[in-house]
Amino acid sequence: MSNVKLAVVFYSMGGTNYQLAKWAEEGAKEAGAEVKVLKVQELAPESVIQGNEVWKATVEATKDVPVATSADLEWADAIIFSVPTRFGNMPSQMKQFLDIQGGLWASGKTVNKVVSAMTSAQNPHGGQEATLLSLYTSMMHWSAIIATPGYSDPVLFGAGGNPYGTSVTVGQDGKMIEDVKDAVKHQAKRTVTVAEWVKKGNQ
Repeated sequence: MSNVKLAVVFYSMGGTNYQLAKWAEEGAKEAGAEVKVLKVQELAPESVIQGNEVWKATVEATKDVPVATSADLEWADAIIFSVPTRFGNMPSQMKQFLDIQGGLWASGKTVNKVVSAMTSAQNPHGGQEATLLSLYTSMMHWSAIIATPGYSDPVLFGAGGNPYGTSVTVGQDGKMIEDVKDAVKHQAKRTVTVAEWVKKGNQ
């Protein structure tokens, strides 16, 4: 059987979710997956980005990362999304990416994709769980199979214990407060494992 194909699709303004995506890639590759790390299209005006040093630096740091397409989702057996929270929801950039997948969805290409998600916010109760749940709601419409980390490994408790997906608090200095690297890698490996089961079952 061919290796599981995983698309890690992120949106990042301050660099946190780009880092989470890279850790997910690391974990998935350790589990034997073929991985693409992809960003969603930026929608914010250039003038706004240029006025924010951190945002500008992130755009520069991710300039060589390919923009995710419908073809990438079709290619993937599994998808991990990584997004910051925006008032308890996913950012508009990620929402638009999902919204323009109607053709893929209508042709049955999203059925049985294994999906998982990660997020960040500036405080622990700043909408982290709600953001993941809002994303998973769309995935139910896609007929995707949602593979959350739950409490499947003790490493998750050290990262804050969010059963819906790894979430991290980002301090005023822009640095992550919890140590979530191992939790992200575990979540990625679990996603790949579930995708392997689905792939084998479909053969």
